[in-house]
Amino acid sequence: MQNSEAWRLIARVFLPFAAGYYLSYLFRTINALISSRLVAEIGLGTADLGLLTSVYFLVFAAAQIPIGILLDRFGPRRVQSCLLLVAAAGSCLFAMSTGLPLLLISRAMIGLGVAAALTAGLKSIVLWFPSERVALLNGYMIMLGSLGAVTATTPAEHLLGRISWRQFFEILAAATGATALLIYIVVPERAIIPPTGSMPPTLSSVFGDRRFWRIAPLSATCVGSAWSLQGLWAAPWLTDVEGFDRTRLVGQLFTMSVVLCGGAWIFGTLVHCIRRRGVGVEIIVAAIAGLFIAAELSLILRVPLPPILPWSVVAIVGTATVVSFAVIADYFPLELTGRANGALNVLHFGWGFLSQCGTGFILQQWPLTNGHRTVLAYQVAFGVNVAVQITAIVWFALPWLGSFGRGMDSIPLFLPARVSDEIETFMPYEQLLVVMPADTDAEW
Repeated sequence: MQNSEAWRLIARVFLPFAAGYYLSYLFRTINALISSRLVAEIGLGTADLGLLTSVYFLVFAAAQIPIGILLDRFGPRRVQSCLLLVAAAGSCLFAMSTGLPLLLISRAMIGLGVAAALTAGLKSIVLWFPSERVALLNGYMIMLGSLGAVTATTPAEHLLGRISWRQFFEILAAATGATALLIYIVVPERAIIPPTGSMPPTLSSVFGDRRFWRIAPLSATCVGSAWSLQGLWAAPWLTDVEGFDRTRLVGQLFTMSVVLCGGAWIFGTLVHCIRRRGVGVEIIVAAIAGLFIAAELSLILRVPLPPILPWSVVAIVGTATVVSFAVIADYFPLELTGRANGALNVLHFGWGFLSQCGTGFILQQWPLTNGHRTVLAYQVAFGVNVAVQITAIVWFALPWLGSFGRGMDSIPLFLPARVSDEIETFMPYEQLLVVMPADTDAEW
């Protein structure tokens, strides 16, 4: 691609979709900052707060399959611009809500409205940019989108010091509507022409692929848990367990968000470099999962580390979708990328919902002590997530464990007894003696 053409595509295709994903991330993580205001003004409990925040994930997950089909059929421009208008309406309704039912409806509308934010951006990259640049641009897309999480910390805290959270959501509604119009007006159309004689793409091609089901559970349980923790439960942990005041809490969330942006860039660059050397990207997913489990265990076991270290790992894992979607792009053809990415996102956000809502339910089982939850409550809630992730990583590693076992079977030391018996048959020593005829002329 010539430089002028590349910059034109970045301005007309990449940046508008990055803006939509930025708003998606801001909507996803803002509840961690305004949770105390919602509790004080509307009287929400811990379980209510978990349900309110996680309904975003539930609707988001439920919409992924239809959105994937729509992206493959109508293209990312029309799908994304229409849905962002729904998010803008949901943000307006959230600003006017006075009780939990209306908050849930508006939060669900926001989740539906931004449900195509990432997959539409990834689809546009696949359509308009060279295949060797897809992983790198995916990383940049998620990095820029992750700035929404940065905005939901210190910058939003300063703004909320001057305006109410209701006015803040009115501003978000206006910005979301403007982004919808920008995408519809600026982004060009590009049709997808399937290869001649090929079968029409179907969702069963994705769900029937064994490779998909090997990597999807591991990616979903790690990425979904990371979103759940950073989007809501990091703030209560830092307040109840670590004893942070409001200033230190916002500073920690800001640092986690900056690390989140850097993680997207690192993963995109890493996948790009590894692919050029012909190495499989799946191994990166396993390494990220192992690091994430170790970070969660350090929190659960109260390892004496600065809190920023394990929580930074949690933040970085939230951008591991860069790696997961790069693996999925290798598995399926161009005309199936929308459905494949949507199918994977169903599991990402589905587990994000279960993790976020389930954590709130578990925490609710312990009474408050001086306005705070006990450490044991968080240890149990976080431990359930870790148990599921360990199961997923074992499932992911089964093919390699099977290959290792078959390799060990080929070593004579590890051969079964029945195989060893076939190699050499035992014969008594007496049968080895040969009786020679007497020779009277023999000289001794």
